[in-house]
Amino acid sequence: MARKKTTTNTLARRFSVHNGKGFSLADCPTRAAEACGLDKKTGKQLLRERIRHLSQLQALLYANNTWSVLVVLQALDAGGKDGVIKHVMSGINPQGVSVSSFKQPGPVELAHGYLWREHMVAPAAGRIGIFNRSHYEEVLVTRVHPELLEHECLPLSLRRRPTFWKDRYEDISSFERYMARQGTIVLKFFLHLSKEEQRLRFLKRIRHRAKNWKFSPADIHERQYWDDYQNAYEEAIRHTAHPDAPWFVVPADQKWFERLVVIEAIIDALEKLHLKMPAMDPAMEADMEKARRQLEAEAPRPAHNPVH
Repeated sequence: MARKKTTTNTLARRFSVHNGKGFSLADCPTRAAEACGLDKKTGKQLLRERIRHLSQLQALLYANNTWSVLVVLQALDAGGKDGVIKHVMSGINPQGVSVSSFKQPGPVELAHGYLWREHMVAPAAGRIGIFNRSHYEEVLVTRVHPELLEHECLPLSLRRRPTFWKDRYEDISSFERYMARQGTIVLKFFLHLSKEEQRLRFLKRIRHRAKNWKFSPADIHERQYWDDYQNAYEEAIRHTAHPDAPWFVVPADQKWFERLVVIEAIIDALEKLHLKMPAMDPAMEADMEKARRQLEAEAPRPAHNPVH
């Protein structure tokens, strides 16, 4: 039986999680292009076309200056976050997009609540904001390495509460619902990479001099916690997936397919807004007409050449 081809406008929905109840990461593939009836050549062509379409939608978003979009990218090391940003956003007007990369928090960040820096860089109206890693690190890295909580300015009694992680999931969900109610479309992506594909990408970073700069011994160290991270991601998605801020568990072993799924999810969300160019205010139309007549009247007149 021939595989049923997945249309682009339903591609991202295939990997979306709007209700985390009963979610299992083990049920999610890390490769899915073939099952969706797509090959690499076709997928790359579609990606080029969809980048142009996203550019048009972003122009409408910018012009309306009401809605905004937050794209949260989460992945294990070598999952492809930087590549997604580079390729998916390649056609976007730089004035309308911002990228925030959340590194290990410093003293200032640690002295505030863990959602503080996310509030500071949330996208303004009309903009697309990208979080390269995000507030989810506080239920991922700290869940795998709870000793990191000792560096946060938290009372010991709160750190020891039996509901500590549950409380954090609730805080994150409340934060995202608040953003949604303020007109921010929240889209969260877990770039789901297999352990074998990560191994191959790490080897490529080591063997190819041009990619050496990407290598970090810390990445190899964290690889030994693979199962712990899988469990942490599953719990995070299970507790924070909801209609106001869905998760997309994106098969990430094929980079071109990963990028196509991400861009389709963003396009799908923007198309649902049904945005159009803002209507011109009648007073502004009158001012524009007046300006047009004035500018046309200032045009230099042709030189007069008398006939001898």
